[in-house]
Amino acid sequence: MYEKLKKLERQIGNTPLIQLEHEKINLYTKLEFHNLMASVKIRPAFYIIKSALEKGEIDENTTIIESSSGNFAIALATICRQLGIRFIAVIDPNINSIYENLLQTISYRVVQVTDRDETGGFLLTRIQMVQKHLKEIPNSFWTNQYSNKDNFKAHYEGLGTEISNHFDKLDYAFIGVSSGGTISGISCRLKEKFPSVKIIAVDTEGSVIFGTPSKKRFIPGIGSSMVPPLVKEACIDEVIMVSEINTVSGCHELYNNHAIFAGGSSGTAFYAVKEYFTNKQLEYKPNVIFICADHGMPYVDTIYNSDWITWLHNQIQPTEAREDEPASNEGKEVSNAIFR
Repeated sequence: MYEKLKKLERQIGNTPLIQLEHEKINLYTKLEFHNLMASVKIRPAFYIIKSALEKGEIDENTTIIESSSGNFAIALATICRQLGIRFIAVIDPNINSIYENLLQTISYRVVQVTDRDETGGFLLTRIQMVQKHLKEIPNSFWTNQYSNKDNFKAHYEGLGTEISNHFDKLDYAFIGVSSGGTISGISCRLKEKFPSVKIIAVDTEGSVIFGTPSKKRFIPGIGSSMVPPLVKEACIDEVIMVSEINTVSGCHELYNNHAIFAGGSSGTAFYAVKEYFTNKQLEYKPNVIFICADHGMPYVDTIYNSDWITWLHNQIQPTEAREDEPASNEGKEVSNAIFR
């Protein structure tokens, strides 16, 4: 197993860090979709599985179980398939159809919950399903991305170290939040080298992580229906909430203006950067980084689809509640943005 892990490890990390044009700041992004399976989630998935093997918590007869909106499950399924270990993915209806089809192909089993939890999301229902399987399946193991300290360590030692090694000075880091592992690991590592760096947590409207009201969310990969324990480990200076319509706008602008075809959390973080510095008075051009966590291909039927964007706009702002024309035009402008 360890020889197979070494082969996989060669395809993880050391992703490109590039600079984007911006008139007010020195803007950089880390292209995490250059990782194995095209997302940042391969880092913690690999670290957690490797650590569990070393601790004797799992073996070749173990069944790995995890709740995921897509990328983490795909990462785990890939690693488990290479190691010959069974993997069960617990998903929900918000998953991209491309991800769901892929998981059906590479996983031992896929279980989809359909009931929303009390927050309007699916996370708590997914976790209940994980717990049910843990009781029913002997020698099963929950990787538990929401509270497993190895999720934190993966980003502290990996992505956080790679970013800190790239810069002599770093002023701002904008990091999307879901399970909490990415922001906790990166923020702690960056604060060690750059004590004055501002860590900006980026979340989506409808998520409850930072105490805002819960509501239905339709774009996976960012936000949560609960406060993940790992978030408590993060060194956060400010929080920015972004609507899902503006997530779409951020994704389209990344593609149209910078030729970066990225997923929902990437567009959310990029939009947060843009809004944060729009009216900010600066004495110098600060160094700013955000993370492009995954690729845009799984989102071609949603974020990059004009019909779906119109549908999303109607879900967020129902026709009968719209009285002003600017709100109505917002959805039309966003849905047409990528086709300009």
